[in-house]
Amino acid sequence: MGEQTAALTPARDVAPYGELSPEQKKEVEAILDSIDLSDTQAVIQYGVSAQSDISSFSDAVLNQVRGKDSGYVGEILTDLSTRVRDMDAGGLVKGGGFFSRFKSRIRRFIARYEKLNVQIDKIVDQLDRARMELLKDVALLDNMYEKNIEYLRGLDNFIIAGMMKADELNEKALPALTKAAEESDDPMDAQRARDMAERISRFEKKIHDLKLSRMIAIQTAPQLRLIQGNDQALVEKIQSSILTTIPLWKNQVVIAISLYRQKNALELQKQVSDTTNELLEKNAELLKENSVGAAKEMERGIVGMETLKKVNDDLIATIEETLKIQQEGRASRQQAEQELVRIEGDLRQKLTQIRG
Repeated sequence: MGEQTAALTPARDVAPYGELSPEQKKEVEAILDSIDLSDTQAVIQYGVSAQSDISSFSDAVLNQVRGKDSGYVGEILTDLSTRVRDMDAGGLVKGGGFFSRFKSRIRRFIARYEKLNVQIDKIVDQLDRARMELLKDVALLDNMYEKNIEYLRGLDNFIIAGMMKADELNEKALPALTKAAEESDDPMDAQRARDMAERISRFEKKIHDLKLSRMIAIQTAPQLRLIQGNDQALVEKIQSSILTTIPLWKNQVVIAISLYRQKNALELQKQVSDTTNELLEKNAELLKENSVGAAKEMERGIVGMETLKKVNDDLIATIEETLKIQQEGRASRQQAEQELVRIEGDLRQKLTQIRG
């Protein structure tokens, strides 16, 4: 990709004939042999086929930018972000410490998780379909990039052949006719010299028009890569959410539920110990030590909850970053569309001025 982009830098002019490949030299020579400035229509139509390819391709790129709306991906991610926030994983550690309250909280949390898990699976399916569509767009943009290079090469052939023909006429044919007119008393010799100079001038203007079309092709290349790069970045973020972030979040929720069920068992054990303490006064001190140990073990379960909260925050941050990239991509595509429209307008205005 880097070599192709460098080859289309706007500062680069067409390559000299001597630097062309043998295949391209044959193409240029075939065009050169077909040039006949005595045919007015041939001069007018010179390079029009290549210009038409560039113009049609620019319209195709513009339509791609206009039709490329990945806003639905942002809506899906926004929906996912909202649902994850509503999950409120930190709710497990809020409230009092009584067993009945704990039991009620964990039941509500599990119910919300199971409902959210089904919704997230549907969202993941939507994201995966969006990812496949974006991958298709990336492949399409690759093809468009290669086609743009092909059109540029064809336009270069017409420009090189035209410049060679113009140089040949300016250096040989026109000086010969001018000399003949100067040495002749026949007014028609002077007219032929003027006609040749006029045809060469019109032909050179035509070559200039081709160079303007060439600039459109050159500027299209980085714009295609910009759109493609935004699509690739969005694909990578979607893949990261599907393959890493969401599965990790689900695993951590399951782990948290398991840890809090262990806490439930510890609470039950504590109640048994308290009852035993009331019945067996002689073992009061021993039961006290066991209760303290059980309480410490229960407190250790909070470390797992902090991990869950951090993973939940990371998931939200990832989604927000993805939304930001999608918004930047949309702004880049809008900028590309405006730039293409402006360039096309400038070219048409310039061509109108030239024809005037």
